[in-house]
Amino acid sequence: MRTALATLLSHWRRHPGQLVTLLAGLALATALWSGVQAINAEARSSYAEAAAALGQDRLARLVAPDGGPVPLAEHVALRRAGHAVSPVISGELRDGAARLRLFGLDLLTAPPDAGGPALGGEGIDLAAFFTAPGVLLMSPATQAGPLPPDLPPVLVRDGIPPGVAYTDIGTAARLLGQADPSFLLVAPDQPAHLPPLAEATGLRLVPPGDDSGVARLTDSFHLNLTAFGLLSFAVGLFIVHAAIGLAFEQRRATMRTLRALGLPLRTLLLAFGLELAALAILAGLAGLALGYAIAAALMPGVAGTLRGLYGAEVAGGLSFDPRWALAGLAMTLAGAGLAGAQALRRTARLPILAPAQPRAWAQASARAMRLQAAAAGVLAAAALGLALWGGSLVTGFATLAALLLGAALALPALLGLSLRLAARGARGALAEWLFADTRQQLPGLSLALMALLLALAANIGVSTMVGSFRGTFLGWLDQRLAAELYLTATDVDEAARLQAWLAPRAEAVLPIVRAEATLAGRLGAVYGQADHATFRENWPLIAAEAGAWDRLAAGAGVLVNEQLFRFGDLALGEPLRLAPGLTLPVVGVYSDYGNPMAQAIVTLPVFAATWPEVAATRFALRVPPDQAAALATALREDFGLPADAVVNQAQIKRFSLEVFEQTFRVTGALNILTLGVAAVALLTSLTTLAGLRLPQLAPVWALGLTRGRLAVLELLRSVVLAALTFALALPVGLVLAWVLLAVVNVEAFGWRLPMQLFPADWLRLLALALIAALLAAALPALRLWRMAPTTLLKVFAHER
Repeated sequence: MRTALATLLSHWRRHPGQLVTLLAGLALATALWSGVQAINAEARSSYAEAAAALGQDRLARLVAPDGGPVPLAEHVALRRAGHAVSPVISGELRDGAARLRLFGLDLLTAPPDAGGPALGGEGIDLAAFFTAPGVLLMSPATQAGPLPPDLPPVLVRDGIPPGVAYTDIGTAARLLGQADPSFLLVAPDQPAHLPPLAEATGLRLVPPGDDSGVARLTDSFHLNLTAFGLLSFAVGLFIVHAAIGLAFEQRRATMRTLRALGLPLRTLLLAFGLELAALAILAGLAGLALGYAIAAALMPGVAGTLRGLYGAEVAGGLSFDPRWALAGLAMTLAGAGLAGAQALRRTARLPILAPAQPRAWAQASARAMRLQAAAAGVLAAAALGLALWGGSLVTGFATLAALLLGAALALPALLGLSLRLAARGARGALAEWLFADTRQQLPGLSLALMALLLALAANIGVSTMVGSFRGTFLGWLDQRLAAELYLTATDVDEAARLQAWLAPRAEAVLPIVRAEATLAGRLGAVYGQADHATFRENWPLIAAEAGAWDRLAAGAGVLVNEQLFRFGDLALGEPLRLAPGLTLPVVGVYSDYGNPMAQAIVTLPVFAATWPEVAATRFALRVPPDQAAALATALREDFGLPADAVVNQAQIKRFSLEVFEQTFRVTGALNILTLGVAAVALLTSLTTLAGLRLPQLAPVWALGLTRGRLAVLELLRSVVLAALTFALALPVGLVLAWVLLAVVNVEAFGWRLPMQLFPADWLRLLALALIAALLAAALPALRLWRMAPTTLLKVFAHER
């Protein structure tokens, strides 16, 4: 064993470039996979920490049915009746990029679990905490970030989620301008003689642990990241597969000699396995360090995405967790074993002296290509079946996996067929030799080209999805944000004064009211909408019965968003229960991109009759566009409204687009990394094949073809193969985009986007692919051009 290992390892001393390539491939694959897992682990840790804030994972809460503040009178009545409840005021302070989530607690009545260790122990001056200007408790990371101005003194405490501050309820009421509690915390032990809280109040009781909605909403985001990480890992694994396969090819004579000297096949295979495991551990450790760096660089963007899209507060930094590190190292070992399995199997099955015979290896490659083509057909059929009959997010991603893997396995056979068809039009011996030689090199280049296919298809699919989303989203925003101004009052009295003041100054003042409700078994919201031309002319309906708007205005129907329509498995005309005593038929379905919640719309009179306790404090204002800015200024000055109480549609669109761009920044970065890894795979294969191809190039050179022209032909060969790979990747990428839009997106979010095509993006990607192929072939071509004639002449003296 010692002799076998020393012999095998001597190959890497003679070929340090291949060793670097193998280690780099494994390290890159590990880095991209472990980096994504580190991001997911950090985000989920933040979700768990946020769920534990104020003991919400252990304490029940009472909330208003309409989702607004809890009337102070409700809290007082419950306390006087003897119920152990404690008020909490929560809200967000904003100033530009600075955002702070504030929780105001009543420490005198709060349950012991509220606030956890952050409110326990020493170091809190209770007199300063209870009296003006108050004290804010926050984590060191929150204190270091941008904060809104004019805050009370800050006390740093551990155990507080990022972007969150705790304070006294009186301080929170003053800072947020809110007198009523946001919700009531319910102590686990209630007096035995009292009726259950569900019967004692009209407030809605939220059980402990029911605040995991954000974690559920973000599951699809993290599943997308995991899929990209797995794709990147697979692409990196192609580098490893190519490097191992080519190293086996170069060691065919060594294997023959070792076997002829009496080394048992089992010992040879075990030595190969030990060598591969040692290299995998070495590369895996380097990959974990690189993955941590990648995750740390992407984490702020991920945090911004989750905050903007889902309202989830996630720390922008990254902490080391041994669990994802060990999982990444295990993936590296498994990936290295998978990458080397084919070469080990082929070595084990060949006769004792056959490994040194090129024809035997060529026949083995041909058999492998036929098996790959058959497997590709099976995977294509599986992808079609999953796309048509699958009904879950998991089957959606299984469809993507089958599609991409099937396309990759089919690539060598399709490239060979394309080259044969192209060779029919070849004129002259040189052209015929070029096509024949290219076909002969396909087994050695196929893995790198598979990696390139996967990277190109992923780029095409994701860019098509993002472009379709962007185009649809912009048009949808223009329709939905039809009003010129959006106004928010602090309370009902101020809302009444604003309406009276606006009556002669605005063309229309349209109330925006909502109430929480359970719709088709899902927690959602019902909105009240005025019968106005703003909605009839601009609101986008994707399906509707005849006279839908008239029936809605008459109180004889309800509009539902696409999410509710799909998840509830509803049909037009089907009755939908909105509240006790209110059931209306579905008369229309509206698009609601970016919203994962169920929604329904009824006319204002029906809403007021069903939820009389909900008063309008938000309004959409219709004014001539050239008067919108002046009216907004007058509202702020005459009523002393804060800047964010009056916003125009341009501000909302700008904010929405910022969220949109932030959402897909991470996937764009992973796309670039994947394409870069594919280029490295191509460079690896071409560099390693350059030395193996001298027996094919030397006779052509001896017949009179110059080294410079041979180098140009090598560049041309790489460009042609990259162009053919792109041509095959384009339909795969478009099918990938369709699956993302029509299957994955529907299962993850409940809405479907129309697919749009972007040929200009394809041309840019084609240019990048050709540039990557040229750069990958440049080094081998340069070496060939500078190669000494004696090196080519020696080929004829060597036994091959």
